[in-house]
This record gives sequence, C-alpha cells and structure tokens, in this order.
Amino acid sequence: MSVLTRDEAQTRARLLDVHRYEVDLDLTTGEETFDSRTVIHFTARAAGDTFVELKPAVLRSVTLDGQPLDPASLTENRLPLTGLTAGEHRLSVESGMRYSRTGEGMHRFTDPSDGEAYVYTQLFMEDVQRVFAAFDQPDLKAVFDLSVTAPEGWTVLGNGIAAHDGNGRWTCATTPPLSTYFVAVAAGPWHSVRAEHAGLPFGLHVRRSLGAYLDADADELFEITTQCYDRYHEKFEEPYPFDSYDQAFVPEFNAGAMENPGLVTFRDEFIHRSAVTDTQRQTRAMVIAHEMAHMWFGDLVTLTWWDDIWLNESFAEYMGYQTLTEATRFTDTWVDFGIARKSWGYDADQRPSTHPVAPDPDAVPDTASAMLNFDGISYAKGASALRQLVTWMGEKDFLAGINNHFARHKFGNATLADFIDSLAQATDRDVHAWADAWLRTTGVDTLTPTVTDTPGGWQLSVGHTGSRPHRITVGAYDTDPVSPGTLVLRDRFDVDVPHGAPDTHPGRRPALLVLNDGDTTYAKVRLDDISWATALGSLSGIPDPLTRAVVWNAARDMVRDGELAPAAYLEAAAAHLPRESDLAVVQGVLTFAATEIADRYLPAGQRAAALATLTGICRALLRRTEDGSDPGLRLTAVRHFIDAVAQPEPIQEWLADGSVPGGPELDPELRWRILKRLCVLGATDERAIAAELDRDPSATGQEGAARCRAALPDPEAKAAAWHAMFASDDLSNYLFAATAQGFWQPEQADLVGEYVARYYPDAVALATRRGPAIAEAAGRYAFPTHAVDPDTLRLGQDCLRDADMIPALRRKLADQLDDLRRALEVRGA
Repeated sequence: MSVLTRDEAQTRARLLDVHRYEVDLDLTTGEETFDSRTVIHFTARAAGDTFVELKPAVLRSVTLDGQPLDPASLTENRLPLTGLTAGEHRLSVESGMRYSRTGEGMHRFTDPSDGEAYVYTQLFMEDVQRVFAAFDQPDLKAVFDLSVTAPEGWTVLGNGIAAHDGNGRWTCATTPPLSTYFVAVAAGPWHSVRAEHAGLPFGLHVRRSLGAYLDADADELFEITTQCYDRYHEKFEEPYPFDSYDQAFVPEFNAGAMENPGLVTFRDEFIHRSAVTDTQRQTRAMVIAHEMAHMWFGDLVTLTWWDDIWLNESFAEYMGYQTLTEATRFTDTWVDFGIARKSWGYDADQRPSTHPVAPDPDAVPDTASAMLNFDGISYAKGASALRQLVTWMGEKDFLAGINNHFARHKFGNATLADFIDSLAQATDRDVHAWADAWLRTTGVDTLTPTVTDTPGGWQLSVGHTGSRPHRITVGAYDTDPVSPGTLVLRDRFDVDVPHGAPDTHPGRRPALLVLNDGDTTYAKVRLDDISWATALGSLSGIPDPLTRAVVWNAARDMVRDGELAPAAYLEAAAAHLPRESDLAVVQGVLTFAATEIADRYLPAGQRAAALATLTGICRALLRRTEDGSDPGLRLTAVRHFIDAVAQPEPIQEWLADGSVPGGPELDPELRWRILKRLCVLGATDERAIAAELDRDPSATGQEGAARCRAALPDPEAKAAAWHAMFASDDLSNYLFAATAQGFWQPEQADLVGEYVARYYPDAVALATRRGPAIAEAAGRYAFPTHAVDPDTLRLGQDCLRDADMIPALRRKLADQLDDLRRALEVRGA
C-alpha cells in the first residue's frame, strides 16, 4: 500500500479545496463487507492531476463530473484523477468495503455473551480509506453529511446528532469542517444512558451485555464529563464547537480512546465488570478529560501535518491531568502521572529511537513514519514540557496564548510555529527560545545536588547534565524529633537551572533535599548521600505523596542507570510500601519491582527471592487492610500477590472459597487472574479453563481463556498458541494480545526456549500480512521479554539489520532490544 508523503500532501493541498462529503454506508449486506457510497464536492484551484484514496474489497463504479472512470485504474489505495480543470468538481465512488478485526477502519465485533453484533470506526491517520473514498490528509477539511442503513434494532451514532428516518435508515446532522480522520460511526444495539447539560445532549453508550455495569457508573461518568466541560469553558473563550457529546465504550479498541468530534470512542474495559481501585477510576476520568480537551486542541484547531501530532497529544495530556485536579474529586492526579505515566516518556527518550517532542518536518516524511511518534515522548514528555512551560511563563499568560491560538485558527489547521507565535503574543518571555531548547532536542537532563556546609549555614549547587533550562522547586525536609520515621517540611524554594552562584541558606543542612519537588520539570534527579540515607530510612514518612513519587522515580532511574542495585530497590520497597498511603505510589512501585526487577534485572537464580519479597509486601498490606479501611489498597495487594506467588496452595484455596479471607470476594477479573497463575505454575488444566469459560462466556472471559491456555506448561498448548498467533490470521487484535500475554513466562523458560529464535522471522511475516495494529501487538506483547541473554539480543539485532519489515514492527523491535540491552547492563553493573 502506498503511504502518503508530506510532499504529496502539500502538493494536493495547494491544488484542492474540498467542500463537502456525502457518505452513505449500508451495514446490512453481511458479516464480511459493507457498502460505501461517497460523493465529494471539491474545487481545483488550477488544472492538474491528483488522486483520491480508497481500500475497497471491490470498487464498483467511479464518476467524475458525471463521466465514468475506469475502476481498474485503482492502484493499491490510490485512484488517479487526471486532467482536472480549474473549477468545481463532483466525484462519486461506490464500493464494497471489508470489516476489520484488528481495530482499524470499520471494526466488527460479535459479543459472545448474547450474539449481538456491533461496528465502529477508527479512522486515525490513514484508515478512513478503509471506510469511504477521501482526500485523506488533515489539512483538507470539509463538512460531512453522513447517512447509514443499519439492521432493525440498531442505534447509529455519529459526529452530529443522528435521526432515525425509519426502515433502519439514519441521517446524521451536517458537521462543521472536519479532517477526514475525525469522521466517526458506531452502530449496534447499544445500551444508552442520556442526559442534557448546558443545553446540549450528552450520551453514554455500551454494548448491551455491559448495560448494567454502565448503569452503575453512569452518574460518576456524567459528573466527571460535565465537571470537565464546565471547567474548560472557564479556561477557553471559544465555546464547545459541536452539537452533542456522546461517549461510546466500544469492544476491541486499540487505543485508550479517540477524540472524534461529538462522538468520543473509548475501550470498553473502562466500563468495569469487576472491582477496581480509585486510581483506576481516576485513570478513566483522566482519559475523559484528555479526550474532551481535544475538542478544542485537535478538533477545532487541527495539525497541518503529522509532525505536529505532539501538539494534540501533549496539550490534551497536560490539560487532562490539570483539569481533573482542578474540577473533580481527583485532586492528586499528578502523583499518578509522576509515578506511572512520566516514566513512559523517560524510557522512550533514552532509547535510540528517541525524537524531539516537535520533530523536524523532514523527519516525518510520510504517514508510516508519523505513526511511530505515538509514544511516551509525544504524550508524557510533551505534557511534562508544557507543565514546565506553565511554571515558567505563568498559567494566565499560557491560557491567553491558547485562546489567541483558538481564535486565530478555529475550524482550520495550524503548525508549531503558529502555536508558538500565539503564546509569544501573550508574554514578554522568549517563548521561541524555550521551544528550541525544549521541543527540538532529545534526551533526558539529569540534575544532581551538591550540599556543602558553611559557617552558620549550608549551600546548594545543582549540577546539570543536559541542555534545557529548568525552573524547579527544591524541598528541604527535617526528621521529626517526636517521630523519627517521619519527615517534616522545613522550606521550599525555587531554583533556575543552570544557575550561577550556589544557593546559601542559614542553619544546619536538611536531612533530605529533593530537587524538582512538585515534579514540575522533566529531568532525572539524584539525591546526595545524606539525603539518600534519609530516604532509605524515612521514604514513607515524607508528608507529600508527590514528593515520595519524585524520590521513588529517582531510585528507579538509578537502578536503570546501574547506580543502584536492583536488590536495594526491593529492600526499600519492603521497608516502605507496607506503610505507604498513596495507592498510585504502591501500584507504581510494585509494578516496576515485579515486571522489571524480578523478571528482568535480577538473574534468574535470584528471582524466587525477589518474588518472596513481593509476596511479603503484599501480605503486609493485606494485614494492614483487614479492617476494610482501604479496599483499593487491599485489592492492589491481592492482585500483586496472585501474580507473584510461587506456591499454588494459597490461591487455590481462594478460588475454591470464592473469596480472599477478609475480602474481597472473587469477581471475574480475580478468578481469571488466579487461574492464569495456576496455569503458569502447572497447578490446573484445560478442564478448569473450560469450566471457568462456561461460568464467564463474555468477551473478557474469552480473552482470559486464551491467556490461560497459552500459559499452560505443556508443549502442545504452547504449539497451539504459537500457531494461533503466527500461522493463522483468525485472532482478533484482543485475542492475539491475550494469547501473547500468556505465552512467555519466566517460570517456563526452558519449555519455550525454542520459540525465541522463531519469534523474529515469524513476527516479520505476521506484520507483513496483517498490518500495523497486529505488528504493534506482536512487538509489545509477543516479544520474549523474559529471555535476558546475549543470544536473544544478537538474534534481534540480526533481524533488524537483515529483515525487510514494516515500520511499526521495526520500531517496536528496536525499542524492545534496547530495553533488553539495558537489562543486560543492569545485571552486569
């Protein structure tokens, strides 16, 4: 398939002005394909040639200004339009299109719970071509008139309010000008909950089998949605630009959510079937806030080309966390960002594949390369950069610049230069220089304190490895004389880095000095020796959870950089997590300890001891929460205990009893979690999996069964799972991921050893056949992360050097291999 280049997009944008699309979809033609009819009204500014994109199962007819064109002229995904004259034109295309099972284009899903079918679109980047013919680039905006024929009993949702005309016929209100990738349709027998707010209709939609779970959370979802909506209207001068606000929770969705104007689509795991922690509810709320921010930054004002995708995502990421903190009950969202989300950016920025937050346009020459930039840099690092920008220039000036940007470019397109110009008009600070230092550079700066005693006081100097300016807060803490394990804040003061003379302070030096207290910049920080000794003894006694997150992140970075032994991190976790009060911190530290330290950074011979430490931490948390005072913390401890337990008896008893002693009762998520661990340990069999699937035949149950079957320590089970993933193309995106998650287990290294070498050629072939979404899943979930040895690295490097693979897989493998290289270095440190 041809990918669109930036040069081609610029040439086409100079030639065409696209006015309106009439899109008519018929979803009643069967389970494999649907019919698509498109009329595009456009103007050619001069005589010339161009093309329209389409990926049909069958192209039935094409007419341009009433004259037929030869359908056989379609080459790959491009239909040439030659000999255009200057003036207005009308292009009509009729085709049959394939449904997807990979979450791209028009995805079709049949719910195993009740047999009902659902379809929805995900048209990001270049997948509108899988649904209808289009001039598929973000700066050729047009209005859309969408109509859909659907089976009786279905509801159709779109970007505009959808009206049922009878006989399964639905017509959506004409949209304002949109980029092609924002067009959205979701159709099926939805369970819907509707409300009105600020004069607009709001809706929540989920497949029917999850209706009761949506009903249970509808009040919370509407509350979060309307709180964010009202807060954005306090921040932004432009009103919400669309006629309704629907949120559809759809099955087998590849991303967290998609900001389709007026119809945001979310993965339906956000409608919880089982017990969840408050941190999980906060994450769902953050995604709601993130996607709503896109209605302005992304939808109202859209990037001109994909090199500026960071502007969309970084802005929504920053606004999502900040607005949630300001407008909802979730007031500590930056703790979760710091301990869980920010590391995504730090890790990505230290790999060879790193790129600037705002890459040079020449570094994003086509859509294939643009897709690779949807990573921790465009989201977490970009949001961190914007948070530092707000700290540096002030929120009032920042918002004034944002509102200027919206006013200048609403319903149009804009670039980084436009954005920086808008900010510059609102402040006397040199925003252009800031952008060059922060947005056009790569890598993570490191800030290191040096504390020196002076007569009557002490001095702080901040060493700076890197090139960016930082405005940071430094926290000075003393040991509480009444409670030696507790620290009290003496002072917080701001420091600009790089700076000149050391900061001088009176009195004795603090027991703990924390650079970047408040976590408002993006940099690795180190602790001086006295501060680190204090942290080891009193980390859980630091009063602010965000400060504790900064210290835990410093420890994490030191482990990854070979400056702190992995076992020392585990010792700190064992000492402090049993007393930790913030759920996000507990979850973040346990996850790093389990997935990186126990599974990768420690030699295989030390893994059993590491798992014993983790289960010991979990037992301590379970004892602490026996009184029911913190169900979220208890649930976190139960989950991590299940994943780390080395002997099956405790969790076999839980499964037999249907509950954990003292609670919670086992819901489907916990039952499947236990069963998977029992499979890994060889303490159950296929009959138990089949019985559990009879108990829970839902889509989530199907995924749980696939995960468990792949985890069985049996050669035939491993062969069947490998065949399903790599030799057959029958698995949907979610079932592929579930199977891959079960396949590789550190406890089964010898059993799956032969598959390590097979992985590389089989993944390359799979990615070529099934495309970017499955390629990404194969690189993320099916990679043998447990195999931390030089041979695995060598095989992967050979594959990268010699194999012809699609960009999505190449990027994922490059990142996995760099993580493997780092794990080997940590082991050798």
